[in-house]
Amino acid sequence: MRAETERLILRPWEARDLEPFAAINADAEVMRFFPARFTREETVAYIERIAALESEDLGFQAVEEKATGDLVGVVGMAPVKPEYPAAPGVEIGWRLARHHWGKGYASEAARAWLAHGFDNLGLPEIVAFTYVGNTPSRRVMERIGMRYDPASDFEHPALAEGHMLRPHVLYRLKAEDFQR
Repeated sequence: MRAETERLILRPWEARDLEPFAAINADAEVMRFFPARFTREETVAYIERIAALESEDLGFQAVEEKATGDLVGVVGMAPVKPEYPAAPGVEIGWRLARHHWGKGYASEAARAWLAHGFDNLGLPEIVAFTYVGNTPSRRVMERIGMRYDPASDFEHPALAEGHMLRPHVLYRLKAEDFQR
């Protein structure tokens, strides 16, 4: 998907994105709700994995600020892994550079992805999940119209028993509830 919003360009990855995205993934504050920060090599591997999804009209793409050309971060959608409670389904997610927090960019880019998922792909529902204590992401989920589904809270299957980040919440948005 390639799309433009009022302030952003959502586009496939380019070579120029690697260093700024590696810096985002190395930022301890950005990655505080992830088990670990990414090395540069892990960032390269991540970009390769998510770029492969683009052939399915899904993926996590680069988000660029129109005014400056600055890489804001990554926003997109991917199939929910089979071991997660919302599978089969499609999840939406985001990760932004700290200096772009609080500008509404995550919501703006996520709304473009939601429109793509519902209008172009005909998805009946899109989900999002995060660590229970990730209040900033939960606020974005609520701003874009998602509803918290407490009955679907789960322990993240990729994290060890007792890991602090293991408790996760799940939010849902049905196509008929999406505000275009």
